[in-house]
Parts: sequence; structure tokens; C-alpha cells
Amino acid sequence: MASLNPNKPLKEEFVSNLTGSSFTKIFALLSILPISMLLRHSASSFRPIDHNVSETSLKKNDDLIVAPKNLSACIATLTVDFLFIVVPMTLFYTVLAEWAYIGSLFFFLLFFLTMAAKRYASPPDLEQKPHSFRTFLSSFRVATMLMTCFCILAVDFRIFPRENAKVETYGTGLMDLGVGSFVLANAIISRQARNISSTNWKTAIKSASPLILLGVGRIVSTTGVDYQVHVGEYGVHWNFFFTLAAVSIITSIINVPPKYCGILGSAILVGYQTWLSCGLNEYMLSNERGTDFVSQNKEGIFSIFGYWGLYLVGVQLGHSIFFENSSHSALRSNTAACIKVWLLSVLMWLITVLIDNYIERVSRRMCNLAYVTWVVSLNLQLIGGFMLSDYIPGTKLSTLEEAFNRNLLASFILANIFTGLVNLTIDTLSVSSFSALLILLGYTFSLCMIIGIADFYGIRLKYW
Repeated sequence: MASLNPNKPLKEEFVSNLTGSSFTKIFALLSILPISMLLRHSASSFRPIDHNVSETSLKKNDDLIVAPKNLSACIATLTVDFLFIVVPMTLFYTVLAEWAYIGSLFFFLLFFLTMAAKRYASPPDLEQKPHSFRTFLSSFRVATMLMTCFCILAVDFRIFPRENAKVETYGTGLMDLGVGSFVLANAIISRQARNISSTNWKTAIKSASPLILLGVGRIVSTTGVDYQVHVGEYGVHWNFFFTLAAVSIITSIINVPPKYCGILGSAILVGYQTWLSCGLNEYMLSNERGTDFVSQNKEGIFSIFGYWGLYLVGVQLGHSIFFENSSHSALRSNTAACIKVWLLSVLMWLITVLIDNYIERVSRRMCNLAYVTWVVSLNLQLIGGFMLSDYIPGTKLSTLEEAFNRNLLASFILANIFTGLVNLTIDTLSVSSFSALLILLGYTFSLCMIIGIADFYGIRLKYW
């Protein structure tokens, strides 16, 4: 029987044995999307706001967010959001990748000029009220999802620089942030971070069951169509969904108060790093595999310790910065929280450099200590960037962000389906740069429109 994916070996080789990029290059690339989103917030500040609508917690009353009144207005607004937010990311992650530093500097200057102009033009008697933490964290989660959805398809095209793809062993690439950012984002807004009593192990497994089913579904679908899978990423049978499910179940079963999660997480990370330095790293990075399940999936199974520690650190950060001593119904940002986020980000950057140079280099494959501190530093940088919107009068979430925020799981599933269909119908390695750019723009535009229109009609996909 002929394979549905005849170029599978070439595609697997295309994403293998990569060494990544520099810390500064990733910092520059990562800053472009959030600044684009903030600029869109500023440009859309004319949208009417219903002051009788109160913002609430991260996971409740999403329907209260104001949206366009008719479908035509919704599509028009989504299109403008796409041009402001997604197109710059697409260009600088592909054809303009060599201009990342200049592009980042340009967007920073444009943002500060916009901030100064709007504050100068605002009426002196108009008081700028601080935004809720919900707004910042929603933008942060959406930015993480948009970058992930774009990169999982773009990486299969030659237009996407190899330095931005996932590294083989040690090093940092833009895509290496993906799973770590998902884990940290879930931790920061988790029930534990909000100090809501956790569930028992049966409820924990039930809550994680959609992730387990998605993981099984990915195995079945990739095997059925002979889809390319880089075994060195998680293992033969393991995948991203199983890692998220495992972290969720372990954290629910071994439940500790949020104020102690950072201590437990740090202890786990130090212990795991010690184990790695004593020889586990050689075993995990070796290409030799036994026939047992653990050996077949050693990267996915052992890295759970790192992701569990990362999750617990995220719970501590979310609780201490955003939810401690705060009402869940009216969380408000302040200058102290913003300063704390930026100071922690700088501190984590310094720790990452020290660990990377003197203990062990960053490795997403093992989720070692340097990787965890690197992920924390960059994600705090993203959150801190969104918190600067407090200094732009009249900003609020864009329609595109609102739609993705209410359908994060659906958007990721849809992006994976689109990615699979494109790879099975197009030889991604042979298309020209121009054709690849058109395909990626069409893919992201279709994804944004489907999620936006689904949200307009009130369609939500959330797991219990």
C-alpha cells in the first residue's frame, strides 16, 4: 500500500539535528507579537464599552465581553485584527527573520510613541483606570497560542529559519518555548494559583481525560496516515498531550497550598537536575532505545519531573503576583505587580545565563533546570509587556483575542488538523518562498476567521 506521506523521511530529517538560535534573537522575535497586539488595542480603543459589564475571573462569565453586533462587523474587525497582529508575526518569523532586531526595535519605538501620543491627546480629566489581571493574562495566553499555531505548520517550510525550530539536544530555538509556555500559562491561572480547593484523584483523571484522548488520537492518526514524527522529541509513543495530562494529574493528587508550591517545585527541579548531571542526561540524549515502554519514551516520561517543577513554580508566581489577597471578581493590576514581574524576569534571565554556562545548557528535550528558568524568564517578559497597556488610555482586548481566549483548546486542535492536511496534500519542502508565505497567510487567516465566527455564534470548546 502506497504511503500517504511519501516524503516522511525527508521531512523528519528536515527538523532533526538542529542547534537553535541565541537568547537575544529569540527575545527580539518574541517581543514583536505582544507589541503588535498592544498597538491593536490602542487602535481599537474607540470601540464602545459597556460600563455595566464587570470583568470577572479568568474562567467564568466570558460571555460578558463586548463583541461586534453583526457578522459583517465581526468579519471586518477580525480582518483588521489579523492585519495588525498576525501578519507582522508571519513576516518576521519567515521572510524578515534576518531583520528581527531592527523589527523589534521599530515596534518598541512605535509602541512608546503611540503611548506618549495617546496620553498627551487624552483629556486631562479622563482618569485611566487600571486593567484587570484577567486582560493581561488573556492576552498572554492568546499570544502563546497564536505563536504555537503558526510555528507548527511554518516549521515544515524552508521559509521558516532552521534556527527557530526545536533543537535536537542542547540550545534554544523559538519553538522550544511551546510546551513549557503552555505548562506555565496553565499553572499561572490554575485553580491552585487561585487557591481554590483541589479535587480528588478520580476527578483529576476525569479532568485530564480530554488531554489523554487527544494524545491517543494523535498516535492513532499519525500512525494511520504515516505522518512524520520526530522520535527524539518525546519518544516513540509519547506526545505533548500526555505531558500536559501527566502534570495535571500529579499536581492534583499531590496537592500543596499555593504559597508552598514554589518551594516544592524548586526542590523537584534541583533534585531532577542533580539526577541529570549524574548521568540521566546521557541516557535521555542517547539514540539507543530498549524494547520496554520507558526506554521507548524516555524523553517524555523523565521530562515530566521538569514540567511538574515548572508547573509548581508557575502556581506560586500566579498566586503571589496576581491572586493573593485579591478578590476573584475584580482583580486589578497595579504598578507594584508590574515592577515585580519585570524584576523576576530579569532575575530569571540572570539565573538562566549562570546555569547555562556553569551547570548544564538549556535543553527542552530533558526539561532541565536551565530550560525551566529560561521559559519562566521569557513568559514573565511577555506578561510584563502586556501589563504596559495600563499606560495606554482606553485599551482593551481585540475581537480576535477574545475569540481565541474563549476557544484555546479548539484553536489548537484545528491548527493541528490544518497542519496535517497541508502536509499530506502539499510537498512543503519543495514549494517556493512566495508560495509558502501565501499558504501560511491563508492558513492563519482561515484559522482566525473560523475561531472568530465560531465565537460570534457562541460556540465554545472547553474541557471539563
